[in-house]
Amino acid sequence: MIRTTLKSRPLIGGAIALAVVAGGLVTARSPGASQGAAPVARAVPVAVRTLAPKPIRTWSEFSGRLHAVEQVEIRPEVSGRITAVRFEDGQAVKAGDVLFVIDPRPYEAAVAKAEANLAQARTNADFARLELTRAVGLRNTEAIAERIYDERANASRGAVAAQQAAEAARKQASLDLEHAVVRSPIDGRASRAEITLGNLVQAGPGAPLLTTVVASRPIYADFDVDEQTYLQSIRDSASDRDQERRIPVEIALQGDRDHVFRGHIDSFDNRLDPGSGTIRARARFDNADGTLVPGMFVSVRLGGAETAERILVPERAIAFDQSRKFVYVVDENNHVAYREVELGKKVAADRIALAGVAAGDRVVVDGIQHLRAEATVEPREAAADQPAASGLN
Repeated sequence: MIRTTLKSRPLIGGAIALAVVAGGLVTARSPGASQGAAPVARAVPVAVRTLAPKPIRTWSEFSGRLHAVEQVEIRPEVSGRITAVRFEDGQAVKAGDVLFVIDPRPYEAAVAKAEANLAQARTNADFARLELTRAVGLRNTEAIAERIYDERANASRGAVAAQQAAEAARKQASLDLEHAVVRSPIDGRASRAEITLGNLVQAGPGAPLLTTVVASRPIYADFDVDEQTYLQSIRDSASDRDQERRIPVEIALQGDRDHVFRGHIDSFDNRLDPGSGTIRARARFDNADGTLVPGMFVSVRLGGAETAERILVPERAIAFDQSRKFVYVVDENNHVAYREVELGKKVAADRIALAGVAAGDRVVVDGIQHLRAEATVEPREAAADQPAASGLN
């Protein structure tokens, strides 16, 4: 029995070894091994926006330049020496304000002389009429010759004509005296005085420029609209001037797009330029604070005549994959899908969706950097963006 026991020991040891190895294999394959069970993927919390169509007015962008509604070059209408300059460079002036005074003394003398000549002409005309009246009476009694009557009638007509000429001369002299005081014909802002005190100026075709007065309240913005935009956006209003003037226009100064000025179309040109394929447009702006100055270069946004239903995608939902734009769309099972999109113009903080998404889609607007396609998410509806001031993009 001992022998048997001794001979059986190797067999028992081998069996134990096999059992240990087998147990180790089972343990290694068991999900409850020391490494533990694989964790279940947690849903990623994200903010989403449910897309819905909105009435949108499409905008087109152009470059333009500001022009004054009224601009006047002030030139002398009489000759003489400048005796006074009544404004400062850049001063705001009203219609009728005195800008320059040209020595009025020669014109005052001319008025006095013209009035004296007129008085003499009136006296002569009165005497000639009296002589004619007498001649008529004598002619009826045949007391004077017909020739004498004709002479007195002719003298009366000549005296009346001389009186009229004297009256015209007096009006011209008075007008010259009035022109010796140079006034602003419009409300606006005066430029600098080009001719200073004491200088002699001459009237006529070559009269020198004294200054310029520009009216900039309101102000115009002129810009060229391409044919396609004109046809698509405003052709329905082109025949109705009142409707045409309801088309909104926004401008911003170069380098200052945060400050937007709003106005409306004032007019379109009556023809298309065949060379450039554009039509000249003019917009009108109140410019109440005088910020806009004629000659400034501006960026212009022209609004469409009507609104249309569009799907808008928040800009913060848009991601880039090389040259492609895409968004993450959350389905009914809260799984994320990669969706390539085609986008149009910017509207405030959104972009018009041309293709790739539809009304009712939930797009991720926050947490995009932590996502991948088919990931499980925990969506929450994001608060609507505050309406952004319409700006130029």
